[in-house]
Parts: sequence; structure tokens; C-alpha cells
Amino acid sequence: MKKIEAIIRPERLEQVKKALEEKGFVALTICEVLGRGEQKGIKLQYRGGTLDVDLLPKLKLELFIRDEDVDSAMRAICDAGRTGRPGDGRIFVSPVEMSGKVRTGEKFP
Repeated sequence: MKKIEAIIRPERLEQVKKALEEKGFVALTICEVLGRGEQKGIKLQYRGGTLDVDLLPKLKLELFIRDEDVDSAMRAICDAGRTGRPGDGRIFVSPVEMSGKVRTGEKFP
């Protein structure tokens, strides 16, 4: 089992959710986060001056999937989340040793 953490632009959420659903990945967790990447924030024009915005709003999606589904899920996120501009996001994949259901106590290796 793997954990996928994807940091995406908030405006791409609906497209990413739809792409994941089409591939059969419906269970996910979404958190609002702030962050910055290689571009180190952005500069905005505000009341005739320049304003540095260091941390930008992003969304973090978490999915727990089978090992063999990682490539499919990553491709769906990349294709639906891409705008072609800096700040489109990152995807991280980590191993999961075990999971379980709170309601039933059922465990999954």
C-alpha cells in the first residue's frame, strides 16, 4: 500500500477529483495549506506598489492506494492539475505499512 500526497492549485481541485474518480480513486482527504516552491512566492501590484506574497494557498490531497495503482493515480493528478505555469504542485509517494478501519477494527497489510 502507498500514500500519495499531492500539492495542487486550489482552482484545479474539481478537475483532479474528476480525473481520479474516472480511474476509480474516490477516497481522498483534502487539506488547505500554505506553501512556496522554487519560485519563492509571487509579486503583486497593490495600490501602486509591489507586494511580495511569500506563501501561496494550495491544497494537499492524500490518497491511500495499492502499489500497482501508483502510476495511474499520479498520471491522473498530473494531467488534470497541470496549467503549465510555475506553482502547479508536487506529488510525493510513501510506503504504508498497515491501515485499519476504526468502525470494524479490520486491518490491511
